[in-house]
Amino acid sequence: MSVSLLAGVVIGVAAWFIVRCIAGGIYTVDQNERAVMTTFGRAERVGTATTLDDPISAKLDDEEKQRYKYPQVRVIMPGGPYFKLPWQKVYKVSIATQTVNMAFDPELSDANQGGTVVEAVTKDQLNTGLTGQIRYHISERNLYAYLFGVDKPIAHVMGYFVSVLRERIATFEAPPDPDNAAAAGISINDLRKNLRDLNEHMDRECSSSDARYGIVLDASLITGIDPPPEVESALAAINTAHNMVSSDISLAQATADQRIEQSKRAAEIETLKAQAEVQPLVALAGQLAELKQTGAGALQAYVRNVRLSLFGQTQQVVMEAKR
Repeated sequence: MSVSLLAGVVIGVAAWFIVRCIAGGIYTVDQNERAVMTTFGRAERVGTATTLDDPISAKLDDEEKQRYKYPQVRVIMPGGPYFKLPWQKVYKVSIATQTVNMAFDPELSDANQGGTVVEAVTKDQLNTGLTGQIRYHISERNLYAYLFGVDKPIAHVMGYFVSVLRERIATFEAPPDPDNAAAAGISINDLRKNLRDLNEHMDRECSSSDARYGIVLDASLITGIDPPPEVESALAAINTAHNMVSSDISLAQATADQRIEQSKRAAEIETLKAQAEVQPLVALAGQLAELKQTGAGALQAYVRNVRLSLFGQTQQVVMEAKR
């Protein structure tokens, strides 16, 4: 009986080992996933290499390079089946590009007006709301930071983005525009006109997020800048007045240009007329000069023939009689 019991225990342990270690140790990695394996809680390193050896850390300053120094880990690529031992654990992450509202707060769902609007203060102390989206994906070149280096990396990245955005809004100054003097110095107008520059600035400032948190910000798209209603109405009045003035100036310039062009055309026409009248006289003068050179009587003969031709065309001649 004891032998049978012992045999049963052995068979049970063997069955548990087969199920736990062999069947439970087989796994696969999907096409849009990457995985990292840990052994007794320690991720498998790539020698002594760190993220400082990777170009993603080139945009960090010296102080940040010491703070965000992570070991490079072995990344398990898509495929399988793979095998792991019971004391090993596999962490899978999706590297597919994701899109979120830039006001999204993963820790407080009711923050930023329910994750819809980021509030910021401009340089002239106007409270404005910004809307837009962020595209991001997990960096497979720094999975250690995403999995083990930072607690809640998405929250860190969103907080970092919002802080950079608010700092930019508070200090933004547009280049001078002499053609838009009516709206010069109004921060809301400056921000709206330079929305593309603002998005490009955010992309540059957040380009080190993969070295910091293991998340790559593909692009930020700020689509709306909305001040309070009372400010919006005042801005609308200013912009309307400016548009009317600009329209009047453009109309006056167009009228002046048209008149200048007409004057040029009239001057050209009169010049051509004068040239047409002068040309026969110049030709006649040349002919007379040639006749004069042929002899003294040639010029008088030419004048006599011209008079006779004119007399032949006249109907009445008035001559002065000598008394």
